Amino acid sequence: MFEPDRASIADLIEVQEGRSPVPLLDDEAIAALLRSRPRIAIVGASPQPYRASNGVFHNLRRLGYDVVAVNPSIEEIDGVPCYPSVAAAVEATGPVDVVDVFRRADQCVAHAREAVEAGAKVLWLQLGIANLEAGRIAHEAGLGVVMDRCTSIEAGRLRAWGPEPG
Repeated sequence: MFEPDRASIADLIEVQEGRSPVPLLDDEAIAALLRSRPRIAIVGASPQPYRASNGVFHNLRRLGYDVVAVNPSIEEIDGVPCYPSVAAAVEATGPVDVVDVFRRADQCVAHAREAVEAGAKVLWLQLGIANLEAGRIAHEAGLGVVMDRCTSIEAGRLRAWGPEPG
């Protein structure tokens, strides 16, 4: 079983207590983002129905989001192709707006760099995940940053699954 390191726990506490040195998107910005119908790459997508990434993958698709699966260990999820990296997904299917990460906090720096290189607009670290260095990399490159939130939960909580009001 994975045991988080002290740095990962400290980063998560900073984010949860609102002390992140990295500016994070607030509810209003997240709602606007999700209403804009962003194209979302789910890093760490899983075909296993008991994994959170599987539930989020299916729920976001059900809500009408264009979702791309990224996981170097699998080829597809329920008939949907899975790509080994964000770069491979972008090359095969086109740009993504959000890189939604379901990986351990200590692996998020590499995914922040991937999001920047792919031209994404937002680095999103899932519920229970925070990495201030990853956030700094994304923020300094001009990306919005979300940590310790679930895209699927936020879409429902903020009632953000519809089109941007116009």
